[in-house]
Amino acid sequence: MSPLRWDVLTVGFVLALPVLALGLRGDFSPHEVVVRLPWCLLAAWAAVALLRWAATPPRTPPARQRAGTPAHPEDAPLS
Repeated sequence: MSPLRWDVLTVGFVLALPVLALGLRGDFSPHEVVVRLPWCLLAAWAAVALLRWAATPPRTPPARQRAGTPAHPEDAPLS
């Protein structure tokens, strides 16, 4: 998954808002803000990846069936 997808960038922007606000307020220097912004993008990428993984239904492999065998054991002829 690319870190430059629109959903990752949106979550990254939301996570960066407090950092930007603290920079505008004067609690963080411009250097500290610039150093912390990539961490917001990394956290957004991890959060979106986790949510996409959790929301994806599990893949079930197709059942392999040999020729001549019934799909269900109750369908087998009695001998």
